[in-house]
Amino acid sequence: MIFKWTYQTPDNFADMVMHSDGEYLTGLWFEGSRRVPGDVPDCEEKNLPVFQETCRWLDIYFSGKDPDFIPEYRINGLTSFRQEVIDIMKDIPYGSTLTYNDIAKKIAGNRGLQTMSAQAVGGAVGWNPISIIIPCHRVVGASGNLTGYGGGIQNKVELLSLEGHDMDQYFIPKKGRY
Repeated sequence: MIFKWTYQTPDNFADMVMHSDGEYLTGLWFEGSRRVPGDVPDCEEKNLPVFQETCRWLDIYFSGKDPDFIPEYRINGLTSFRQEVIDIMKDIPYGSTLTYNDIAKKIAGNRGLQTMSAQAVGGAVGWNPISIIIPCHRVVGASGNLTGYGGGIQNKVELLSLEGHDMDQYFIPKKGRY
């Protein structure tokens, strides 16, 4: 059985949808995200303890602070590559960013390789099922390009602004994925 709950965000963000297996948070997406599942069979709306904890985390985050805890989550379908990308994203501090290429270089170094595909990293970042808590919004393109956010580019802009970024250093591409 999958459980769901909706979190009402501040006005300048889309609301968020949460999923749980009954014990762990298994999904957190902005409504309208590319990855948010539509109708899920056997999905029941229920305010579980893990949803209450996630709502508390989100309340702190959206108040402009870095929460000092992480709700318990479980990620299904995790490959070793996706795990490496998620581990790096989890280490990006509040108010900081990395590029897809930065992450690719870290993974290449960890694996003893000369190079790693930034595009492959982009696919793993975009696959992230626990947005904000696993901060995929803190991954940007080269030279401040804000491409590639499945939760909607406006949400990414607002998240980075909330974390205190000078948005003049970033740009939204005129074409491409965003």
